[in-house]
Amino acid sequence: MKTWNKIPQAVSWLVAVVSAANLPLAAKVDLSRTTPVPATEQVPIVDFFRSPVLQEPKLNLAGTHIAAILNTAEDHSELIVYDLKNQTLERIGARGNDDIATIDWLDSNRLVYGISVKKLATTGLIAADVGSLQNAYPLIQFVGSSLIAVPPNDRLHPVVKLVAHTQNTGQYGEVVIISTDMSTGQILELSGPMVTREALDVAAENNQKHIMSRYPVLKTEEGGDYRYLTDKEGKLTFGFKAQDGVLSLHRLVGDTWQQCPEDLEEIIVVDSGDHPGEIVVVGERKDGKPRPLEIMDAASGKVREVLLEDAAYDFNGYLYRDPVSHVMLGAIGNKIGPYSVWFTEAYRNLQKSVDKLFPGQVVRILGTSETGKMILISSFSDRQPAIYSWVDLEKHQAGMFRNSKPWIDPQRMQPMVTMKFKTRDGKQFDAYVTLPKGATKQNPPPLVVLPHDGLGYGNTWGYDPEVQFLASRGYAVLQPNYRGSPGCTWMYPTEDEWAFRKMYEDVTDATKALVASGLVDRNRVAIMGTSFGGYLALCGVAFEPSLYRCAVAVSARYDWAKLIGDQQYNKYSGPFYSRMLFKLGDPKKEAEKFDAMSPLKHANDIRVPVLVSYGEYDQTVEINMAKDLVSTVRGKGLAADTIRFADEANGVHYLDHKVELYGRIEAFLATNLGAGAP
Repeated sequence: MKTWNKIPQAVSWLVAVVSAANLPLAAKVDLSRTTPVPATEQVPIVDFFRSPVLQEPKLNLAGTHIAAILNTAEDHSELIVYDLKNQTLERIGARGNDDIATIDWLDSNRLVYGISVKKLATTGLIAADVGSLQNAYPLIQFVGSSLIAVPPNDRLHPVVKLVAHTQNTGQYGEVVIISTDMSTGQILELSGPMVTREALDVAAENNQKHIMSRYPVLKTEEGGDYRYLTDKEGKLTFGFKAQDGVLSLHRLVGDTWQQCPEDLEEIIVVDSGDHPGEIVVVGERKDGKPRPLEIMDAASGKVREVLLEDAAYDFNGYLYRDPVSHVMLGAIGNKIGPYSVWFTEAYRNLQKSVDKLFPGQVVRILGTSETGKMILISSFSDRQPAIYSWVDLEKHQAGMFRNSKPWIDPQRMQPMVTMKFKTRDGKQFDAYVTLPKGATKQNPPPLVVLPHDGLGYGNTWGYDPEVQFLASRGYAVLQPNYRGSPGCTWMYPTEDEWAFRKMYEDVTDATKALVASGLVDRNRVAIMGTSFGGYLALCGVAFEPSLYRCAVAVSARYDWAKLIGDQQYNKYSGPFYSRMLFKLGDPKKEAEKFDAMSPLKHANDIRVPVLVSYGEYDQTVEINMAKDLVSTVRGKGLAADTIRFADEANGVHYLDHKVELYGRIEAFLATNLGAGAP
């Protein structure tokens, strides 16, 4: 494997530093910093759920500027660029109800960023130069445009996927290379109600001016491609698609996509490798051991090298690459806690050095300049939201760029501890427990169980606003990882990744294990979640009616048979329908199986109050099922209610909606568990 050793010998000065306080700090950027409320006051809901002041900070190659997404007091986001030398700030916002969604450096002076509509979907990509952000111009301006890669050797020509074109182009879903050196064009508001055909035609014409070359799209009867991967040079190399529910990997040879032999049900593709034709994967289950991070030849399916193995966990994370050559330098991941593994001695020494700057914190290297002399890092803990800092190795200086949530007082947050629990079939998974202030076995607090919200996701150690909000109101919080969670998939067969009933049972086993410890009040237990977590919450009260006192479900799933049946009408526009049939089975042929994992079908068994929330843009079938479940529970004389939010889908994203939702949740839990703020 290639190594990277540009970090200068100046790194040695860091080794002797014990605290960031020993370093000269730069003047703080004025972003209308908000301070914590006085210790005599309860931390308000808005302090937990407002967006971080700063997100996605990225250092340019020259190491002279940091670009980031700034969230304003108006619950909108802007693009900012900070000059590290002159300590000056430049900013630009999106129009109306739109937000800056993503950013990336094209070179040390030019940026590309995406605009999101109603916090849901992007409308395209826009380019801007440092020093003249206000003169930004559109590159690609259509719903669904997304950046696939910024090639390191040709950064001004990024690879972009266009999900939709206007009808007059006759195109739908193409992958292109776009030029960013054009300074003409018109920024259009394509998300508003007054969009005209003429405006769309102008946008389409502008798109065509920027397209330099086109790649063939992976097409199926089920709505085309899944996603794409480029090699380390930014050249489109791999594509993924689903046919009859089966995922497959393809590599681009000339102008033709050729299918690769890898079984994507058995491996997880993390990234491309350092050499042509390579992919980096989480390997297959073998001999009852954790799955390693491997380099594989895509054309043959043969393993070339094992990058990383752990004695207890599958790899769960991402690769860190050199900012210029894009060679792999390390792997950043989570097991029971966050960790970094570096493939070069230079970066191992650098990590040890920056760790000493922030004792007791997790420190992650976010980026370096092309010379390796300037570094951007983040530091965080279970009680401290991310703080972003820069380190100048050449000048022996460091400074805080921004505390992402300056209104949070870490001293008032509660520590998150880990626990192991055994499932009924003998597996051992991780869970995270946060106890409120003053909790003891003599004074056990009520418990809220918080299963995470989807397949492929997992709970991790770190600051969690929802957890800290609940702890501040006097509740213990349990966050169990269940089968399907990354890191523990080696313990069970592949089919268990879609065994929804077993997942609910894992959550139940974790809850019972914590209750048995005596740390929480066994008679005051609630369960709540969002999306798939909301489904598991409803399973909890439907299938374990004596364990929980109430449930909260946000944009939940209620009945998989109904959901799959509804999606058959969209089977030619996306892979969801065939994927569900392939992984879960056919509801028409396996009705008993689907009934057994449907909280809606067992709504009559619910004997506790429920609170259900959904968004205006959630699927109609899900909204109707939410109403049906609440109606059934109400019909039994129990408290049940729905909350509907406009302009929302799959959760709650607007700040005022979050404040309203969690205010309702706070009152609901207090009524049913009898807890208040300590």
